[in-house]
Amino acid sequence: MSHSLFAANLTLLFTELPFIERFAAARAEGFEAVECLFPYEWPATELARQLSEHGLTQALFNMPAGNWAAGERGMAAIPGREAEFRAQLPRVRDYALALGCKKVHAMSGLIDPAHSLAAHRQTLIENIRHAADYLAADDIKVLLEPLNSRDVPGYFLAHQLDALALVEEIDRPNVAVQLDLYHAQIMDGDLTRLIGKLGTAIGHVQIASVPDRHEPDRGEIHYPHLLAALQAAGYRDWIGCEYHPNAGTRAGLGWLRQWQSTSR
Repeated sequence: MSHSLFAANLTLLFTELPFIERFAAARAEGFEAVECLFPYEWPATELARQLSEHGLTQALFNMPAGNWAAGERGMAAIPGREAEFRAQLPRVRDYALALGCKKVHAMSGLIDPAHSLAAHRQTLIENIRHAADYLAADDIKVLLEPLNSRDVPGYFLAHQLDALALVEEIDRPNVAVQLDLYHAQIMDGDLTRLIGKLGTAIGHVQIASVPDRHEPDRGEIHYPHLLAALQAAGYRDWIGCEYHPNAGTRAGLGWLRQWQSTSR
């Protein structure tokens, strides 16, 4: 797998710089793609200019997730918030088209104890079918990502195979699993076989060390092995680097330079 498939998550990396300056910094360090949590604070035209100027691809961003500062983590699975979820789709589409981005992540949200888990699940299925149908003409994928219950307690979707079952039931060609191997190791483990089970349902991959969510060259996951497993499973798209640098982004990029040198 070529080093060029790594995408810098600009929400977590290069935070020493203002967000708009992180595009140039990522390109200078050898990244050819970027992703972020939420682009909406900046005009799409300005972000598109940064991408064009620095020869970068926008690999992914999240759909709006409600009141993030108040602890909300999306609403796709929350009964009673269907209209709010669907009303955001034109804005999501506009940003995706402006940035040339082909993948958006729909965050499920925290479980609302006023409703059953079955109601959450059905809400998610119906909302994601609606979003997928809305975005299909522009060839944009909608992704579902399980988040670990240690970092995000109460999140509706926590396990990879639950996400796979949902993708299969939603039954839309532009809906897939967002496999963050950091979350997957914490909740599921057995990552090589898990990748095999997910197979072609994997729409995006993100990496970080476990347990501390730092650079991917430390901790309990051996990423060279898993990247080979992803390739064997047919995954050929961007690998998002969504981690918290241990001591500055540039200082921690030895893993990327080593990958660059060994993959030439």
